[in-house]
Amino acid sequence: MHVKELMQRPVVVCATDDTLNDAARLMWENDLGSIPVVDRDGRLAGIITDRDICMAGYTQGLPPAAISVTTTMTANVLCCHIDDVVDTAEQLMREGQVRRLPVIDNDGRPIGVIALNDLARLAASARRSGIERELIQTLAAICAPRLSADRPRHDALSGPAALA
Repeated sequence: MHVKELMQRPVVVCATDDTLNDAARLMWENDLGSIPVVDRDGRLAGIITDRDICMAGYTQGLPPAAISVTTTMTANVLCCHIDDVVDTAEQLMREGQVRRLPVIDNDGRPIGVIALNDLARLAASARRSGIERELIQTLAAICAPRLSADRPRHDALSGPAALA
């Protein structure tokens, strides 16, 4: 199966000169958790998530209307091509631990998004039809917690339950 058969379209995008308020409004109006960011030529320049917006507001102490999308977006975007097979998208999502991938055309313009939800629906239909897939591994890899030295681990022994 190819990405173009599974991706969601049309794609909702915001521009590099938009504010976080603009991006948040688009997310709210379209029930989205992320939006590709495009440059003046309509080419993929980044991606911004609802979490990015929240964290920028918190860390910068400014209202969303005062913060530029470009200061908050991820500029090094993992994306796939419209003619890629779903396995390629799954691999990118596993390796990058991302839940959504913009899908681009031959000119680098976003034309859709393939999301974890799309893979979950595919897994459900593949299971019913008896097709073996690696989707369960993809879902598990994407959802695995990332641990880093500067971020404390939250587990049963360190959370609020440990105080009880």
